Amino acid sequence: MSRRIRRNNRLAKLAKRGYRGHPIATVAYYGPDNRIATKVAVGIVTDESSEVSALKRWFSEAADIRQDAGIAAEIVTFIRQHGAKSVVVTDRIIGCPHEAGKDYPEGSTCPQCPFWANRDRFTHEIIE
Repeated sequence: MSRRIRRNNRLAKLAKRGYRGHPIATVAYYGPDNRIATKVAVGIVTDESSEVSALKRWFSEAADIRQDAGIAAEIVTFIRQHGAKSVVVTDRIIGCPHEAGKDYPEGSTCPQCPFWANRDRFTHEIIE
């Protein structure tokens, strides 16, 4: 049984508009497990042959970041500042909020987030 998280209405409306061309804003949620998001990363991709041209991250240790109206408003502002025509938002938490090579050694699993060890980031199934 999955618990539905209320998302900011403005962000949800932007995502529901579908593909309207580039630039595209991608919104991805991360957390120590698949229940609570403690990080959100928003990237801007200017055209289909480009890498991310702008990236901003927000963190919350106190509560699920998906429920923080203030951060949601900042995300919408960031998206609008970069002129994104399309917005894609992940429908689930897609991995650990820590970064390999920065927060723990590259090639190893995060010691703070054992849930994600040997687990598919999108299906959350254990990988053999």
